[in-house]
Amino acid sequence: MRIVIVLPRLLDRDMLRTTGLTANEYTTLMNLSEAPKRELRMADLANVAGLSASRMTRLVDDLQSRNLVAKRPSAVDGRGNVAKLTPQGLAKLRSAWPAHLTSVRRRMFDHIDAPSIKRTAQVLSQVAARLDDKHPDQAR
Repeated sequence: MRIVIVLPRLLDRDMLRTTGLTANEYTTLMNLSEAPKRELRMADLANVAGLSASRMTRLVDDLQSRNLVAKRPSAVDGRGNVAKLTPQGLAKLRSAWPAHLTSVRRRMFDHIDAPSIKRTAQVLSQVAARLDDKHPDQAR
């Protein structure tokens, strides 16, 4: 539990200090950068980022005020909204990426030898696969 609670706090603090982005903002920009046309419905974005719909709305509104994300009504059904990464948002993400890697390395991987990293990655990949929504019967 210590890792689940403390590591995200430390990574968030590092990101905010070095890039001006919170970890949630970085994750949101990253998910948009990996989406088709660099856009996602707000509900889908909240889901992949692990945030509530209301929290994602506030976060995207803040990113929009900084011109990192644009939000518009969905053309598909008109009920939902779509968030789209702006060119400025992509540039901010690209500039933040090295700082994120440095933080993760410093906080985690610098303390583990290479063979252990490989084995840890294999084990965590197995756990993640079992937790995946595609396998709900195995998540128990």
